[in-house]
Amino acid sequence: MTTRPVTGPASRPDLTAIIRALIHPAVLVGALGYFVDIYDLILFAVVRVPSLVGLGYQPGDQLVATGTWLINWQMGGMLLGGVLWGLLGDYRGRLSTLFGSIVLYSLANLANAWVHDLTAYTICRFLAGVGLAGELGGCITLVSEALPREVRGYGTMMVSAIGVLGAVVAGAVARECGWREAYIVGGCLGLVLLVLRLCVRESHLFQALAPGRRFATQLGLLLQPARLGRYLACIAIGLPCWYVIGLVILFSPEFAKALHATGPISGTLAVPVSYAGICVGDLVSGAISQMWRTRKAVLFVFLAGTTACFTAFFLSTGATPVQIYTLLFALGICVGYWAVFVTVAAEHFGTNLRATVATTVPNFSRGYVLVATALFNVFKPQFGLLHAGLAVGLISVALAFAGLFGLRETFHDELAYVEA
Repeated sequence: MTTRPVTGPASRPDLTAIIRALIHPAVLVGALGYFVDIYDLILFAVVRVPSLVGLGYQPGDQLVATGTWLINWQMGGMLLGGVLWGLLGDYRGRLSTLFGSIVLYSLANLANAWVHDLTAYTICRFLAGVGLAGELGGCITLVSEALPREVRGYGTMMVSAIGVLGAVVAGAVARECGWREAYIVGGCLGLVLLVLRLCVRESHLFQALAPGRRFATQLGLLLQPARLGRYLACIAIGLPCWYVIGLVILFSPEFAKALHATGPISGTLAVPVSYAGICVGDLVSGAISQMWRTRKAVLFVFLAGTTACFTAFFLSTGATPVQIYTLLFALGICVGYWAVFVTVAAEHFGTNLRATVATTVPNFSRGYVLVATALFNVFKPQFGLLHAGLAVGLISVALAFAGLFGLRETFHDELAYVEA
């Protein structure tokens, strides 16, 4: 049973209300936290080639296989961490989740700087994945509950737009420094962020929950048939984002070679270019969502754009490097609906389930990289590198559209309710 407050259409905020939302401490600190989260999350994609070459692996298929192994372990850690931090967020509070996750991924990324074999690298990426899983969901939950419904979309837009710039900085740091130094920078940024967290207060909606909460009781409520379909639909909407990030962008150098591009594509440039597009997409999708006063219509438009862009990418035989980078930038814009997607997940569930949902949904979507790469490896021998990549993309957007059509509009919803 879900008890929702009776609500009407949200009023249109004035400029003062919007500015107040954008400079709210939960938004500013959350944005910086997500910045560090994305820096550390994407850093492996940026330094994949130099770090593995530095460990003695040869360029070519060996780098693809070993890179897939490591990204799968990182994403596996995020699946585990998503459940752990989500449950803790609804049991101990949103701030406890944020503090714990930052400590773990900061120390794990510092340890990455001193690995000398694949086993140590795998362990560090797994632990970093567990830690990184808690940042976005805890942050979006806190921001959504701290701001009025009329402006919460602006808050989550700011968090996501500033956060994804962490990937751009990761690319710049990796180009200017060695891969080991880049990991040290990420770990230190996370530890500095702990001090800033002291400026943020716990969610008033969480504090208002009745005492006597028990750990993991959220799972029983969430897995009830009436809610499970809603939950799976939320996850499905985010699948194309991580198909693009975890497959198309990560292996763009190999795809460009198969496309007979007129010049090589660098992973250390492809990642920041793509994430610059994601930053633009987050700003645009969030702003349009507020102006149109709808989440679903914006998600539909951006999913359609994603389909068109990755199809164009895999058909761009003989493209120049500039054309390839332009397509990657455009793809980034189209999958920049990430903030709207996570906001929708948070808005679909009550306060006693919100952290669990907002943390696990994006991480299960991220974990789709495991499925996408597995499908890619199954399709590749039969269809070839390019057609296999395209096929996985079409499957991903089909699932996302199905999930979108299974959800209701949540723009006008109040969040002060519980699931029972």
